[in-house]
Amino acid sequence: MPAAERREELIAAAVHEFARGGLHGTPVERVARRVGVAQPYVFTLFASKLELFLAAVERGFERVAETFVGAAGEYREHRAPPGCEDVLAAMGQAYKELLASDRDYLMLQLQSYAACDDEQVRACVRRRYAELVALARELSGADGERLDAFFRHGMAYNVAAAMGVSELSVAAPWVEEELRKGRPSG
Repeated sequence: MPAAERREELIAAAVHEFARGGLHGTPVERVARRVGVAQPYVFTLFASKLELFLAAVERGFERVAETFVGAAGEYREHRAPPGCEDVLAAMGQAYKELLASDRDYLMLQLQSYAACDDEQVRACVRRRYAELVALARELSGADGERLDAFFRHGMAYNVAAAMGVSELSVAAPWVEEELRKGRPSG
């Protein structure tokens, strides 16, 4: 198999493995095993574990950007999901669907934020996040206030999806259910 194809396989495997274990908790051996290669081979394509992690993080941000572009295109072709009054709402709906359908990208995104104590990770995540903001602005034409609200809601979707709930509202039924479970009987 050509090295470029193997590199793509390794990035896909890294997305999955780093999503579960994060930068510091995922051995490169696990990524290599998932693809069926020896660990030393991984280091012929990636200089370090950090470089492999950053490639996975980049892939995650690319997936979100593709989701935004696809949703904006569908909206403009009059194939917007029900209840989406504008491009930004369609992009938000598509993002929620991505979080529900591909948990690896959600968890990798959360792992990338958790690894921001590393300067290279922080620089990568900040750059890619800023690029998503610029892309959302370009695709939607929304002003700064609407974009702020859009990204705040996106972060709330991340937390809700990570916990396996549909919303974070204090009035959500699951909140009261959890509180009842935790109360001692008496």
